[in-house]
Amino acid sequence: MKKIFASIIAIALFAACSKDFLELSPVDEQTETSFYQTPAQALQALVSVYSQLNIGDYDNIHLVSEIASDDCFGAGGTSDLVWKQWDRFQEASNMNLGLWQRGYTGIYRANVLLSKIDGVNWGTDSTLKATYTAEARFLRAYFYFDLVRVFGNIPLTTKPLTVSEYNMPQATPADVYKQIAEDLQYAANNLPATAYQGISPNNYGRVTKWAAQSLLGRVYLYYTGYYNQPDLAGVVTKTQMISYLENVINASGYGLVDSFPRLWQASGKSFVGEDNKETVWSIKFTYKGLGNWDQHNGNRMQVDIGIRSQVIGPYYKGWGAGTVTPKLWNAYDATDTRRGASIISIADENLTAYSVGDQAQYTGYFWKKYMPLNDGNADSKGGNFQIDNYFDDIIIRYSDVLLMAAELNLDVDLSKAQNYYNQVRDRAFLNTTSRKTLTGDANGKKLIMEERRLEFALEGLRYWDLLRQGISVAKAAIDNSNSDNQFDVNFRTETQGLFKIPEQEINLSSGVYKQNAGWAN
Repeated sequence: MKKIFASIIAIALFAACSKDFLELSPVDEQTETSFYQTPAQALQALVSVYSQLNIGDYDNIHLVSEIASDDCFGAGGTSDLVWKQWDRFQEASNMNLGLWQRGYTGIYRANVLLSKIDGVNWGTDSTLKATYTAEARFLRAYFYFDLVRVFGNIPLTTKPLTVSEYNMPQATPADVYKQIAEDLQYAANNLPATAYQGISPNNYGRVTKWAAQSLLGRVYLYYTGYYNQPDLAGVVTKTQMISYLENVINASGYGLVDSFPRLWQASGKSFVGEDNKETVWSIKFTYKGLGNWDQHNGNRMQVDIGIRSQVIGPYYKGWGAGTVTPKLWNAYDATDTRRGASIISIADENLTAYSVGDQAQYTGYFWKKYMPLNDGNADSKGGNFQIDNYFDDIIIRYSDVLLMAAELNLDVDLSKAQNYYNQVRDRAFLNTTSRKTLTGDANGKKLIMEERRLEFALEGLRYWDLLRQGISVAKAAIDNSNSDNQFDVNFRTETQGLFKIPEQEINLSSGVYKQNAGWAN
């Protein structure tokens, strides 16, 4: 952690993000004493926090969590190790370092802005300060949520640290979740209640009141499930959480797109487009780095999951990570439109030109969501296919809000829960005859969790949904044995689902940080 904080003190590290409001020039040759004077400078500092959302390579948290789940294997090439290590819960000295550094760099930048925001000359605009503060606190909460789910025992700070404070002890998860809840509540209460239809396209990608309320729901369900607690760290009760989610449902202007396949670029001309009415919040990407490896504007996860080393059919090339398990493909009903929209089946799509080559853990199934496409590929736009893929990473969809509200209403208002659940399932099957009846008990919860798996396959939610149901549930789902031992996976319950803290950070703390159970230092 010392290395992270020490290396990012300079304001010159503030970099531009991408698309619309995020396309601001970097801050060059500024000092901390001369900066943070005007609202424009405050916005540049806020953009520097947003820019950390784009950081992610082979260790992108979206991809890593899918590989750790039961829906994907590690895969990649036969000589690739790192994805297989996540898949098999194996050790490497500095695995997860990118996840750690991404999160704490974002938190540091948010803390700097929040510590300076009172010194900005806001003039007569009384709302801008509250809005920027709310956005920074949302982003800090988002980064902390990623870190605490992955590592469990992490340092917690809400201010820039001095050198003497670098080696602060790890906080309890309850304290971290309390801070996350307070930050998201602040964001929910202070961001304007602008409905989707009134949001300027120039502001797509900026967090909103609805994103804050929705993310709070995700945090609430994970914390109360994984830690078996009655509320969110004493900050948000179940009744309050239902109210937040139902406010999104009733007042946000978001809704379901009419056809599930149209949500994804692979639907071609039928694609409804990014920033559609179902996208409550997404991380924005662009190809405009145009091959510049110093830029971080492209969605690196796309090249990771691309079909390995070949252009085939409508799909462009990549490294073949995260091959989809047959178990996920078979979990879908054949008439469920989500199956073919979420997963590429080499056989079902008659991709006869496909060659396995050095693809490891080949299953016949690849991601369709986020798969780079040949039409409009990054190379054809003057970029580099390794770094300039540009599909946005959708973090929260409206269907997630519906299913979270259904889950929380199971033992509160079963008719509401059924209605929310029906909306998602009706869209998936394009009829009302494929519905299932919820009950206000464990069986109802099981149906909702099954629906979440099918609805959000390959969207980075499955691993966390398993863990919040219990370690035994996660192990039963993730463990895999096969006559071909390259597919063997053993979820190690002693880790409690937590990942290894990078050894570099343990060593830099001079023994202050303690490694998570089940992992060697």
